[in-house]
Amino acid sequence: MTAPSTGHNAEVAKTEARRAELPRKGGSSLLLSPLKLGGLSLKNRVVVSPMCMYSAVHGLANDFHLVHLGGFALGGAALIFAEATAVTPAGRISPDDLGLWDDAQIAPLAQITDFVHQQGSLIGVQLAHAGRKASTFAPWKGNGAVPPEAGGWEVVGPSEQPYSSQYPLPRALTAAEIGEIIHAFAESARRAMLAGVDTVEIHAAHGYLLHQFLSPLSNQRTDQYGGSFENRTRLLLEVTRAVREVWPAHLPLFVRLSATDWAEGGWDIEQTVEVSKLLSREGVQVVDVSSGGLTPAQQIVVGPGYQVPFAERVRQEADVQVMAVGMITGAAQAEAILQAGQADLIALARELLRDPHFAQRAAAELGDRVLYPAQYERAEKK
Repeated sequence: MTAPSTGHNAEVAKTEARRAELPRKGGSSLLLSPLKLGGLSLKNRVVVSPMCMYSAVHGLANDFHLVHLGGFALGGAALIFAEATAVTPAGRISPDDLGLWDDAQIAPLAQITDFVHQQGSLIGVQLAHAGRKASTFAPWKGNGAVPPEAGGWEVVGPSEQPYSSQYPLPRALTAAEIGEIIHAFAESARRAMLAGVDTVEIHAAHGYLLHQFLSPLSNQRTDQYGGSFENRTRLLLEVTRAVREVWPAHLPLFVRLSATDWAEGGWDIEQTVEVSKLLSREGVQVVDVSSGGLTPAQQIVVGPGYQVPFAERVRQEADVQVMAVGMITGAAQAEAILQAGQADLIALARELLRDPHFAQRAAAELGDRVLYPAQYERAEKK
């Protein structure tokens, strides 16, 4: 097992010392109560879900990312995940994605990590490969595939089957190339560790590469990576094993799964429960339960907290902690999910874009208290 860097140890020690000096202010609500994950202590259960910002150049974090992610730390979130961060250049969703395929990308991320730690929060990175959904435009720049003359690239997947007619036609990965991608995930995790990141999440949801291998709708392979449940889950488990080998034993590992493809014949909750059991045995502490994204034919039944029942089932049957996400917009709603034992953590996305200070607002709504930055404490007093 690779040991964490000296710099990482020093930063964690400094952060823990600072927390110890702060007065205890919470405790009556589950949402704002602490949670222990391995060697980490989360000050509450509010997590910033990974959200693509399409604002990097050559995969490098910049001032936008510092302000964007740092704002959530000022707002009181316990754990802040950076967006889907590509493990190879070809694994980017768009030319504007964050990356950790190169050592030059460590220092800009470390600057953000340091700021988040100074506010008493923790930070994670979601490691991803887009597979057949790569080389596409950022949402406000266009639709579908980026042509070669505009900086597009060849995309790969489990099979020669595009996501849709507007997306690139992928080339099926060879066994050797699959091995290279597994290694790339591990190397990106190593770089995240050097940047002082507290946790990593392996992205196996939303129709990206690892999800493409899981689902029989996108995986038409006939080798050891296709066909049976055992074969379709092989790549995810091999990536998880490789990341766990380089990731410090005391730091938690997350995996994001789409619990269902919302399409007939696709990946479903039963398979999600079974692979979650396997992931737990591989050292995964938290399964981040989302859904969809694999096929345009999906028929999603959307409503407040519509994915929470999936998280609850994984938690009950797979012996692993879970994070619920999806149309969770209020403090009372989040608290009810935790009180009912449906999840251990609450991840918010759009609601935190609307209100980065959700945790502080939640404290007022739930009659609890949350730590404000010293500079913001006047806002706590009515």
